[in-house]
Amino acid sequence: MSGLVIDTERCVGCGRCVKACASAGVELVRREGARPVAQPTGSCIFCGACVDACPVDAIAIEKDAGASEAELASYSGIWVFAQVDDEGRVLPVALELLGRARALADARGCTLTALLGEGPDAPQDNERALVAAGADEVIVCRDGRLAVRDAEVFAHWVCDLARACRPEAILYGATAFGRELAPGVAVRLQTGLTADCTVLELDGATGLLQQTRPAFGGNLMATIVCPAHRPQMATVRPGVFAAPEPDWSRTGTVRTVSLDAAVAPRVRVLSREAASHGRSIAEAERLVVVGRGIGSKKNLPLARELARALDAEIGCTRPLVESGWLEYAHQVGQTGVSVAPKLLVSLGVSGAIQHLAGIGGAKVHIAVNDDPDAPIFGAATYKVVGDCIEVAEALLDKLGAQR
Repeated sequence: MSGLVIDTERCVGCGRCVKACASAGVELVRREGARPVAQPTGSCIFCGACVDACPVDAIAIEKDAGASEAELASYSGIWVFAQVDDEGRVLPVALELLGRARALADARGCTLTALLGEGPDAPQDNERALVAAGADEVIVCRDGRLAVRDAEVFAHWVCDLARACRPEAILYGATAFGRELAPGVAVRLQTGLTADCTVLELDGATGLLQQTRPAFGGNLMATIVCPAHRPQMATVRPGVFAAPEPDWSRTGTVRTVSLDAAVAPRVRVLSREAASHGRSIAEAERLVVVGRGIGSKKNLPLARELARALDAEIGCTRPLVESGWLEYAHQVGQTGVSVAPKLLVSLGVSGAIQHLAGIGGAKVHIAVNDDPDAPIFGAATYKVVGDCIEVAEALLDKLGAQR
């Protein structure tokens, strides 16, 4: 097992480790008739500061070597957790994940499974939708305890299945519930978890799941692997991947399982209140996104007029939100909302890494920027080098003439 190890015979009770620790991960314990000794607490984050501070080398961090090669080879298959909404319908992010996971499963030569936990009154066609999106198998559990999004109850269910079936990877949508559930599963299964991934690939040499996400405030992309533990796990924001066109001719197996009778919810929901009102830009089929290149706030009405002409929603980059031009609900990107519209028009958007991470699912992307080397052009279907205001006005004239 990994952890902080303190040799009490070597420890001289000097307390340097306690002073060096910024997270209260070490404490001195007074012993009657003997010198005090250091011992780890539950707050230890394994940073190693106490190891460096100890003058007698009494402290060490032991790392778990992980599973053996034979044990790792016993894991197979990719799972997608299929979350449902308040009406019991599968969320779009589950279908988006199935589309990407289908390609990964084909490359890996393994089975793709959807996990569907729902209440007994949920719609009966969810399994068919998951198979049509790419699942080879749907493991479904209908139980009143799963009618409420209780992360602890769901974690017990997922972990019991994972221990029995040994999947190689599990993917979750980075919804509010997915972000609560996935860490709970990771802790119980003693495995790794990469949050808010924007790219999922397979390493051709090792078969490991390469999980890429923005790091250091979006200034670079970090690719993370989990070589010594299983299952490999990642969360992906809604809208990062495009949902596949459903193939209703596909066939798959549906397996019904039960939830352990000993699992008892410890949370009781008294009431629900909507967090916000109105339509999210994540649901928009057409989107006009503005960046600093529009020049000033006085040009926003032009962008809104173009959005109305296209029957689109309005979005923006982070600097515009920070400047107070638009509210946070309009922010597109890794630090805002990931989107996957059928049509995306970018006006004056330079294309920072964290912004590009949130628009990868767009089917058709028209980018307008006066800088021919703007990074946004690397993600665009159609590229227009020019003044975004002049181009927007020309588009409005053209759209007006067609009406």
